[in-house]
Amino acid sequence: MEDRIRLTIADGIADVRLDRPAKMNALDPAMFRAIAAAGARLRDDRSVRAVVLSGEGRAFCAGLDVERLVAVAGGESLLPLADLTRRTHGIANWAQHIVWLWRELPVPVIAAVHGIAFGGGFQLALGADLRYLAPDTRLAISEAKWGLVPDMAGTQIMRHLAGDDVVRELTYTARTFSAAEALAYGFATRVVENPRLAALATAREIAARSPDAIRAAKRLLNQAVTCDVRAGLLAETAAQEGLIGGPNQIEAVRAGLENRPPRFADAAA
Repeated sequence: MEDRIRLTIADGIADVRLDRPAKMNALDPAMFRAIAAAGARLRDDRSVRAVVLSGEGRAFCAGLDVERLVAVAGGESLLPLADLTRRTHGIANWAQHIVWLWRELPVPVIAAVHGIAFGGGFQLALGADLRYLAPDTRLAISEAKWGLVPDMAGTQIMRHLAGDDVVRELTYTARTFSAAEALAYGFATRVVENPRLAALATAREIAARSPDAIRAAKRLLNQAVTCDVRAGLLAETAAQEGLIGGPNQIEAVRAGLENRPPRFADAAA
């Protein structure tokens, strides 16, 4: 993992940085493996309360390594790591997993995006809960340019963020769009001068809340995408019942009444 990803954890915040700047953090087999390893490392760490995902160098992620596309044109497999038809990670194949794993992490993930986020790089950012973009960021659903379709969970996430016609236009044309357009479409949460610093600031705010409540909130919001209203209301009730009276919930109340920073224990689950 170390030759593609830099991962540090401090004060409950995991700082995950794609670290292949010479290739604009393009996705090659080693990067796929490194992202999956980072997700596995964070999944079961109950000390982690928020994650910031960013890229070193001039770009967040340029998408699939062009050398891999050349190999495909020569008849090689797009992803030698796995047969794309196999569900290697639950409901996902390997390519989908490196995006979907950020949705499945039990804590909020903030993508800090700069430079470019094309193709798989754009889809990687979509996997985060929040996306902060630098003003000059350029983005594209660029798969059609290479005779492909977005297949890293993008079709399933985009439809919940932007209008159907917007998703279709950008997918069919593969045109590059700006950070301002991304914000207007619903793909960006904020456009800020320094997205990584802004993401870290938000992560600190999240880390100051009860980790039990934040994890429960993410579970509920993930479920709300697919469940009906009745099931969603029942899930809200079950989550609240599990939080009320717990040590971190009591600490949140006491800290508020005593006007002091809370001292939370690591998440129970």
